[in-house]
Amino acid sequence: MATAQPLVFVPDPERPLAEIDPGYTADYDKESARARLAVLGRELDDMQDYLYASRQHAVLVVLQGTDTSGKDGTIRDVFGHLDPLGCRVQAFKAPSEVELAHDFLWRIHQVVPERGFIGLFNRSHYEDVLAVRVRNLAPREVWERRYDHINHFERLLTDSGTLVVKFFLHISKDEQKARLQARAENTEKAWKIAPSDYEDRKLWDEYQQAYQEALVRCHSAAAPWYIVPANKKWFRNLAVATVMHELFRNHVEGWRSQLEARGREGLATLKRLGLA
Repeated sequence: MATAQPLVFVPDPERPLAEIDPGYTADYDKESARARLAVLGRELDDMQDYLYASRQHAVLVVLQGTDTSGKDGTIRDVFGHLDPLGCRVQAFKAPSEVELAHDFLWRIHQVVPERGFIGLFNRSHYEDVLAVRVRNLAPREVWERRYDHINHFERLLTDSGTLVVKFFLHISKDEQKARLQARAENTEKAWKIAPSDYEDRKLWDEYQQAYQEALVRCHSAAAPWYIVPANKKWFRNLAVATVMHELFRNHVEGWRSQLEARGREGLATLKRLGLA
């Protein structure tokens, strides 16, 4: 059943990730969560029409998490309710030689969404303070400066009309082990497994520390981070959809008003021309 309990958590320097239960479900069960998701999905789809038509804002959704945390599944199960015409998915792998020859945000800035569109980042610019940090791919003095660079970059986006929302999909180490094993036992999914998945498991604690610092240092009112308990996929989907629904609801009246004003101007023009 639905409750008034929070579905997501915000970063807290006094509360490490280990103290947030990845299996938390806010008293929802699978059936009620899926029913609520269906309602939210329909309403998000309706509100997306106004976002797309008004061209007042762009929406950037950042999805971060360890391997198997459910970034692909979130895109499919939550944003699959929306019109794909207005959604663009960008996955970030290891940078190419050309990308490495530029500043670390160069490849990111090229694919941020334009107004009217939703951009979905499967991993993101945060890899440059996560994987780069944990795997020692750059000196500390290099990646340490990047927190400020990221904050300034996201401030530029929000000042320019982009709504930025960031989700950390929080799973437990045991859940990751179970998901990796399930992939290994399924020939249709085994292709997803890479040696790096197991190498990164050995660095679990280091990654958790890196995530904690990135979440705390790059959380702001304009570009918030949300920690999503993600051991239960159905709850993960509900939590992300709920945050997106609230974000859209906060802006949809402005989108409608802008479209109504454009409609009145268009009708006035047609009347002046004797066409209406």
